[in-house]
Amino acid sequence: MSVKIYGKGKRVARLRRHFRLRKHISGTAERPRLVVTRSNRHMVAQIVDDTKGMTLASVSTMQSDFSGFEGTKSEAAKKVGELIAKKAKEAGITEVVFDRGGNKYHGRVAAVAEGAREGGLAL
Repeated sequence: MSVKIYGKGKRVARLRRHFRLRKHISGTAERPRLVVTRSNRHMVAQIVDDTKGMTLASVSTMQSDFSGFEGTKSEAAKKVGELIAKKAKEAGITEVVFDRGGNKYHGRVAAVAEGAREGGLAL
């Protein structure tokens, strides 16, 4: 798979890093991929089986579970990790491959991973 992404800027650099990462990471039925998407305000976590091309579970800070949430963005990210671990357990998933989406493993992205580990997922 060869993808060329040209240009400058933060978004293009993140996409370039993400495609470089995706050359090596793929989700299977036994070990699906935990994808983390970060925006300035929200966090989204999805568990994806790449062999079928299906999303098995999804949690976001935009859902109704977070309507009354009071706390920092990092605390919300950790809660997203815990909720995705809970949904994964309900779907019978115990192990996942972590896909940081081209972001640094730092701050909110690391908080999602930490929350998922505390929820019982093996990353």
